[in-house]
Formats: sequence, structure tokens, C-alpha cells
Amino acid sequence: MRFDETLEIDRAMAIYAHPDDAEFGMAGTVAKWAKAGVRVTYCMVTNGASGSDDPEMTRARLRDTRLEEQREAARILGVAEVVFLDFEDGYLEPTIDVRRAVARQIRIHRPDAILTMDPTLRFGGNFYVNHPDHIAAGEVVLRSVNPDASTRQMFPELWRDERLEPHKPKALFLTSFGASDAVIDVTAVIDLKIAAIRAHRSQFGDPGVEELVRGMMRAAGKPKGYAYAEAYRVIRLDASFAERARSAARRAPRARARPAVRSTRTARRGRPRR
Repeated sequence: MRFDETLEIDRAMAIYAHPDDAEFGMAGTVAKWAKAGVRVTYCMVTNGASGSDDPEMTRARLRDTRLEEQREAARILGVAEVVFLDFEDGYLEPTIDVRRAVARQIRIHRPDAILTMDPTLRFGGNFYVNHPDHIAAGEVVLRSVNPDASTRQMFPELWRDERLEPHKPKALFLTSFGASDAVIDVTAVIDLKIAAIRAHRSQFGDPGVEELVRGMMRAAGKPKGYAYAEAYRVIRLDASFAERARSAARRAPRARARPAVRSTRTARRGRPRR
């Protein structure tokens, strides 16, 4: 699938913390790309076992429930494979073990593009504080891109013992709810996204969730005239040095010419008469 004039995507991987994270942030893009022939792999880092306030629920039972919900959502979207890394929900940190596990999956599946969560997002608007697992998952992906998955001497056991060669994707897509580099029109697959979110029945009993999601997607699409969209900050990892220089020049703030200031004083000629 041709994303733009220079980026061809045949394989993509979404890496995220919990069941339903991908559905909220990137499921429209996933469905659209899958329909275009891209092989999409999900990599869920935690087990989802903390997402309940029910005193009768156990972590083991919730884990099994949420993994099954995630499989159903992925099937709706056309995801080719779902990988569960099974780290504990709510306790995720960018440790060496987590970094190695994510780097292993990137080397196995060798995606052209990775979609993940922006680890710099700490809160949204005046109503949402970002979950620390979201921040940790995004941070792990950044460390996987450079250096864990892409450098031979990082985790040398991966290529020495498991025969997994280093891999660097062409592009990294960070979900964005503010400034963005790419706004993807997902109007044609909005119903698939909503159906995938509804698959997470243990989490979303409130009918207002659908309107929240639709409202966020309408806001993302408005600048481009799309009915529904998903927005990303895009980091092009395959860019040449010349392309990077041009990109930096485009992003550099332009100096604004200072308007000429015309004096309001009347110049005095000679000394006034007494």
C-alpha cells in the first residue's frame, strides 16, 4: 500500500499496552490498511488484568476475558495476528525484559510501519490523565526503534541464538490528539472501529463511549474536511540526510519581518522662538 509518494507499507505492527488501546487510538487506520492489503500485527504488551473495579473479579479471570475480547476486536478489523506479551497490567515499566520482548517481535515481524502511543502525552484536555502503562509502552517502542531492534550489538542473543536479524521500520506513527503530521481519513471504516470497541464488553457498558469516540474523530478530521479521521505524529526513519535537512528547514520557525515604525513626532527644525 502506498501511504504517500515515498512510503510503501506492506507490513504494519501496532504496539500498545492494554486490550482496547489500539481500538481507541488507531483502529480506523488498522482497518483501512488491512482492507488495502497490509498485513497488520497486534502486539499487546500487558495482560489487561487490572481493568476492573468489580470486587468479585479476579485478575486471572479478567485476563482471560480481555484477551478473548481483544482477539474478537482484531478479527473485526482484519488484523492478521495478535501477540500477547503478558506483562502485568498496571506495573509496566521500560525494563530490559520488556524492551527485549518488544524488540524480538519487531525483528520477527519486520514491519514497515509501527503504530504506537505517544509517550510524551501526560494528560488530555482538562479531563484525562494518561495511564503510566501507555507512557511506558510508547517509551519501549522508541527504545526498540533506536537501539534495541535496529542495532546488532543490542540484545546480541536475539541474532546469535534466535537468528533474528536487526530491523528498523520505515516509519513510526505516534497517536496524536493535538499537533500532527498526518491525518488519515477513516470515514469508510468508522463502523468497523466502533464494532471493535464494542467487542471490549468488560470495559464499555456506557453508550456514551461511542459518541465520545465519534466526537474525537470528527475533531481530528475537521482541519482536512474529513467526516472521521485519526491523527499521528510521523517519524520517517528511512529518510536520507538530504530529506531530513529539508524537513528540518520546513519545521524551522520563520523570522517575521518587523514592520517599519513611522514616528508620530514632528521633527523640530531649529529652536522655537521665545
